[in-house]
Amino acid sequence: MVLKKFVALAAGLTLALSLAACGGSGAGSTDTDTGTDTTDGGTTAEGGLIGVAMPTQTSSRWIADGNAVKEGLEAAGYEVDLQFANDDIPTQQQQVDQMITKGAKALIIAAIDGTTLSGQLDAAKAAGIPVVAYDRLIRDSENVDFYVTFDNFKVGVQQATSLLVGLGVMNADGSEGSATGPFNVELFAGSLDDNNAFFFFNGAMSILQPKIDDGTLVIKSGQTTIEQVNILRWQQETAQKRMEDLLTQAYNDGSKVQGVLSPYDGLSRGILTALGNAGYGPTIADGMPIVTGQDAEIESVKLINDDVQFASIFKDTRKLAAQAIVVAQAYLMGAEPEANDTETYDNGVKVVPSYLLESDIVYKDTITSLLVDSGYWTADEVASGLAG
Repeated sequence: MVLKKFVALAAGLTLALSLAACGGSGAGSTDTDTGTDTTDGGTTAEGGLIGVAMPTQTSSRWIADGNAVKEGLEAAGYEVDLQFANDDIPTQQQQVDQMITKGAKALIIAAIDGTTLSGQLDAAKAAGIPVVAYDRLIRDSENVDFYVTFDNFKVGVQQATSLLVGLGVMNADGSEGSATGPFNVELFAGSLDDNNAFFFFNGAMSILQPKIDDGTLVIKSGQTTIEQVNILRWQQETAQKRMEDLLTQAYNDGSKVQGVLSPYDGLSRGILTALGNAGYGPTIADGMPIVTGQDAEIESVKLINDDVQFASIFKDTRKLAAQAIVVAQAYLMGAEPEANDTETYDNGVKVVPSYLLESDIVYKDTITSLLVDSGYWTADEVASGLAG
């Protein structure tokens, strides 16, 4: 399974850092149990306890991230309290409170709502616990020490680029395509309580707005702002319902939607379900609109391979997990972690030092080179749509 593939990269980086800093000590537990609570009264590992708070288990991406961080930390000698909050804010608040009470030496948090953890972060600060925001910026608190993520504006640019490539307006090499439109396109954005949603959307619109302005793209619904097109909690069912409503309200005159900007694979699958139920497809060659995505979730990679979804964005979360571990270890060793961005991510109180990773566009013809050859997914997993 892909979770196991994450371990070698994350564990290798953390173990190397631990050995270099501690003269070979600190390589304690190598337990690879993937349960959600490893602190039920057991003995703390040599490196101490680290709390890892993830938003949900409804996405294979977040399960993979959580277990990648956990296993990498365990390989470096830490005990890990990994919790998934199932998109419930009070649950995540309680989980972080409990991590602090249990004596966590560091917290790695992917927030459900980046504005709701100020109290927990105040408590962490008072206890001297460093906080690493994981892929979702925690807002409105000065007690966020570091942020590890991808270049999220660029992710949005890549999503818009893939949409234009699918429509033929642009070629994959960035050159101008032969298609001129006009094309009917609809826009989707992520949850407004996730800071990343704004970066994705703004990055995408930096590419799409000129094409809207010159008439190449037409938004028949008239819904073009993030306040109009956002999907709360990134829920697949909500995206499906919105797509159904758009088809009923804006395409009841016989016209067809030809492209959809979707910022996440889960939303894409809901959108594709709505389109399929309305008679589109089943494949792009049969009239399924060009639909984008993000995260290269295996269910959507299969859809890309089957010519149903057009593209996704591959954010190699093995590298993200490994970077989060390196940052946490640096704090615990009394060092200052390396940041490659100290200007972009203002959380409303402070600019949070950040480490940004790069992403790639996945098209059908790049599945093998980007995902299979790198060991992220196997060919069998791509064919089945199931993580092995």
